[in-house]
Amino acid sequence: MNVTGIHHVSAITGQAEENYDFFTRVLGMRLVKRTVNQDSTSSYHLFYADAVGSAGTDMTYFDIPMAGRTYPGVSSISNTAFRVPTTDSLHYWKKRFEELSVKHEEVQTRANRDTLYFEDNEGSRLMLVADNGEEGVAPGIPWTGAGIPEEHAIVGLGPVTLTVRYADRTIEILEKVLGFKKAGEYASNAGDFPAIQVMSVGEGGTGAEVHIEERPDLPPERPGRGSVHHVAFRIPTYEDYDKWNDRLRSFGLQTSGEVDRFYFRSIYFREANGILFELATDQPGFATDEDMDHLGESLALPPFLEPRRKEIEASLRPLEIKK
Repeated sequence: MNVTGIHHVSAITGQAEENYDFFTRVLGMRLVKRTVNQDSTSSYHLFYADAVGSAGTDMTYFDIPMAGRTYPGVSSISNTAFRVPTTDSLHYWKKRFEELSVKHEEVQTRANRDTLYFEDNEGSRLMLVADNGEEGVAPGIPWTGAGIPEEHAIVGLGPVTLTVRYADRTIEILEKVLGFKKAGEYASNAGDFPAIQVMSVGEGGTGAEVHIEERPDLPPERPGRGSVHHVAFRIPTYEDYDKWNDRLRSFGLQTSGEVDRFYFRSIYFREANGILFELATDQPGFATDEDMDHLGESLALPPFLEPRRKEIEASLRPLEIKK
């Protein structure tokens, strides 16, 4: 019983309107769900994904307007990658970033793939990675509603990078508990530090990798705007989901227990270096309570929060974004 890849990545924004503008108008992703943080309903939770909100394609942001700056360090998810079809796509994006004054680096090779590092206006550490026909977890469906050509559109989440003090401890959890296997390594850009370890699961490929960077010289990260809160891994069926909580606890891991998020079912736990992991089901998805043609156009609440809609709407600040 293994996870099958990356399900979603959740981060923090202090400027939801600018966050929306960047992910929809700059990156061309689709806002597939405008809802609230179910654990703190006075805060918005925004989901950006492919054309249909496929599992494995969504980057989510919790809106925390008072969030301070991020101080990078260990025990962190230090980079989130997005898949694009080809190296030609990277050059399309590099030109687009130049035209839109998006902070970025040159195209370079990481883990034997062409990549392009960039940041949003809050310092989110992001990257594009070219699939170039590589086999593995299938890509999502390109969203072209924002004018990005289909042949260059983002089609899902790529590898996430974890920066930790003790790589072997995180690798042990990935291998023994979640079913990952070592798939390679590549040199760190940070200097004379151990090679970054590439861990792969399931069908492999860009949508099913975690990269482990060991940095014993760094302090723990102090999270803020642009930092990543957690990474979620895919559980393909409800039958598997029903077994995961017992499996995690059999390894001595403390879990959240089973949590029904309505759009997926989840279990949370922290790995040995303190990074929050989530396991999430592929089903039922974001079209459960909205028509596919109108995803993200209004505030969606799961059924267990719907009776509190008036109270919740009154506690939310106005969100000045338009589809």
